[in-house]
Amino acid sequence: MTQTRATEAQPRASRRKSPALSVKARRAAVMVTAWREAAGLTLREAAESAAIDFTRLSRLEKAKYHMGEGDVLRLATAYKITDPVAVRAVAAAAETPPGSSWTAPHARHLSQSFVDFIELEGDAVRLRLMHPVVVPGLLQTPGYARELIGRSQEQLAERAETLVAVRLGRQEVLSRTGKGVELHALVHEAALHAHLGDGGTVMSDQVRHLLDLGSRPGITVQVVPLSTHPAYGSNGGLTLLEFAHPWAPVASVDSATGGKHTDDPREVELQAAGFDFTASAALPVDQSRELLETHLERLKA
Repeated sequence: MTQTRATEAQPRASRRKSPALSVKARRAAVMVTAWREAAGLTLREAAESAAIDFTRLSRLEKAKYHMGEGDVLRLATAYKITDPVAVRAVAAAAETPPGSSWTAPHARHLSQSFVDFIELEGDAVRLRLMHPVVVPGLLQTPGYARELIGRSQEQLAERAETLVAVRLGRQEVLSRTGKGVELHALVHEAALHAHLGDGGTVMSDQVRHLLDLGSRPGITVQVVPLSTHPAYGSNGGLTLLEFAHPWAPVASVDSATGGKHTDDPREVELQAAGFDFTASAALPVDQSRELLETHLERLKA
């Protein structure tokens, strides 16, 4: 979802949920369900223990009803959850109203699952991303993003400009105060050879931006050289998101139809292994900078 996609598929934890609730509220429902299961209680036993109507509890777990802070606290007590940090985090997430994302003004141009991804991305404390063809979206300059999206959305100028604005708005996660994010990006050298039909100005700006980002604390930019075996990173664009306790990590994979996200531990582990596999073939940070500087000189010539 960080590259050229315009729509996204919903996270595993929310695919069976109603899109009426925010992705945070849906994840809270999944977490509370996991608490009940860890306590070894059936749904009916849990309803009796928490003094909640059975049907209501069933619908809360399925995110068909809004689960407020009071519900979370009552259920945490019934399930003997002794982790106050987790309880506070889940209660706060449950209270997140739908339509509260900064993307709300652009809602008619965005799929619900794309909005879900943007909210998750904004909450992440660590991001790992790569793409085999283009510079990943969080690293794109306005000119580069406009070239990519404008070409793919040329019949829908208004929507294309909205998608550019949203992509650039997402990049605020890299400069937010008080809630910094760690970023590790893999950029394939092939992306640096793109001919955008503008004499190289856009690509020059993009390479300078990569150099600038790579010099910032908490941001690692590595280049995967052209000489690398095509098996590395050949499965498409990928974003791995990690969150503060108690939230599970999420993997988001690009596809021709928009992509999908999952928090299934086995899937996330598999995708993380794929990222590490490609990172092992990338140039070290200092050599990546040297290669970027070489490309910048080439583009100036």
